[in-house]
Amino acid sequence: MLLLATATTGQVLSVKDAIVSRHSIRKFVQKPIPKEDIDRIFELVRLSPSAWNLQPWRFHIVTDTELKESLKEAAYGQQQVTSAPAVVIVISDMEDVIANLPETVHPGLSEERKQEEVANLSSFFNGLSVEERGQWGLTQANIALGILLTALQGYGYSSVPMLGFDQEKVKEILGLPEHVKFAAMVPFGIAESEGYEHHRFSLDKIVSYH
Repeated sequence: MLLLATATTGQVLSVKDAIVSRHSIRKFVQKPIPKEDIDRIFELVRLSPSAWNLQPWRFHIVTDTELKESLKEAAYGQQQVTSAPAVVIVISDMEDVIANLPETVHPGLSEERKQEEVANLSSFFNGLSVEERGQWGLTQANIALGILLTALQGYGYSSVPMLGFDQEKVKEILGLPEHVKFAAMVPFGIAESEGYEHHRFSLDKIVSYH
């Protein structure tokens, strides 16, 4: 099986093959994922494009058995949460970004330009409510989510993005601030079952030329 081979031999799929072969998987091989593989995947994910380079995405990777059981309960008993050797919670935390704006400014800029960037960003985001800032950051986290799913597949790990869970319970389980926004809960590992064949709209349905 190609996906098993890539996960065990270190071979990497092309971008095209990773996208074409990706299916949502809900049953996984009971085998831990080497931390080196996870780090390799997130080295790619952190390069996701982000408006103003704010990078509001944060990733909470859960491998602890008891924590996964708690997450499964929060996800209304969905078995893939505990079947997967690892689960990543993808969130956006714009309040952390705003509190540390100088970290987002490119180091190659002059000090004057850095100060201007921080002042402009502060002015813009302080004019929004916490909820509005959170929604803005969520659009950015969703970009990283797409790249995460592709990177996982490219390295031979299957996944399933989920939004069917009690967000308040997950915040409590992981000790997350109230203001964070969730892009997805993503169980991942080596597939033990096959996913459904793709059923997607044709280009005529989704693409318009003007």
